[in-house]
Amino acid sequence: MQSSLKSAVAFVGVGLHSGEPVRLVVNPAPVGHGIVFRRTDLPPAESRIPAQWDAVVPSKLCTLLANPQGATVSTVEHVMAALAGCGIHNADITIDGPEVPILDGSSAPFVRGFLSVGVVEQCAPVRALKILRAVEVRDGEAVARLEPADTMEMDFRIDFADAAIGRQEKQLNLSNGAFVRELSDSRTFCRQADVDFMRANGLALGGTLDNAVVVKGDQVLSPGGLRHKDEPVRHKMLDALGDLALAGGPVLGRYTGIKAGHALTNRLLRQVFATPGAWTWVECGGLSGHKLPGVGVTHADLPRTAA
Repeated sequence: MQSSLKSAVAFVGVGLHSGEPVRLVVNPAPVGHGIVFRRTDLPPAESRIPAQWDAVVPSKLCTLLANPQGATVSTVEHVMAALAGCGIHNADITIDGPEVPILDGSSAPFVRGFLSVGVVEQCAPVRALKILRAVEVRDGEAVARLEPADTMEMDFRIDFADAAIGRQEKQLNLSNGAFVRELSDSRTFCRQADVDFMRANGLALGGTLDNAVVVKGDQVLSPGGLRHKDEPVRHKMLDALGDLALAGGPVLGRYTGIKAGHALTNRLLRQVFATPGAWTWVECGGLSGHKLPGVGVTHADLPRTAA
């Protein structure tokens, strides 16, 4: 069944790139509403920004949504992953600025907030995007692919020169709360050299060692080190789930990412929808609904680092 929150929950923090304070409130929404952002700092006629794959505009460092009036909201991937991973299909999100707060750099604060107010089932089946045949996009060595599977599955591989990251790969079936247990507390990561470059160019002004994993060679500079030995690849999977959630519903298929990022995952969704016979919408209710992410998630599923 579709679901929404029992009541509103607020999050306050700074934007990763702007460093500006921002308040985001995730509100309950009715059946069929989907996920929609509304900029409260803009006139009502310009403020509505649907969380959809075809609203994504090019951005190198995050997922950026825009509406036809030119209003934007950026860095939506972590809250979108939390919504998908908690099985929340309908939400009206108000935000008083152009960037979602980074919080601790993961999805865990959003998940914790959602579970604190509770999730309620709604009397309508979930519409899921079922992948019928493989679709793939490439950019040099980077690959993103979706192929048929009965559940949401993910296989991700990364390879970085920095010894603190190196080669990592992970596979997960994301049914029944696996996202919350395995991925939700994994933070965004970068190299110290990238931080220096971005700040020199007026970016990542809100980034700190407390909301990102920063590495330098074989060193992890962030206090406390890694939450998981493979935290970087887990975070890439978190990002991918958030970007796939822009399909407009859960995905029933196997996603493979090799050195993939936000832009390539969005290109993949665009290619899927442009490929006749590669996809169909299916209704998931009853037993079939238990294949979806977020079913039966509780506070006990949160990793110890995020509980």
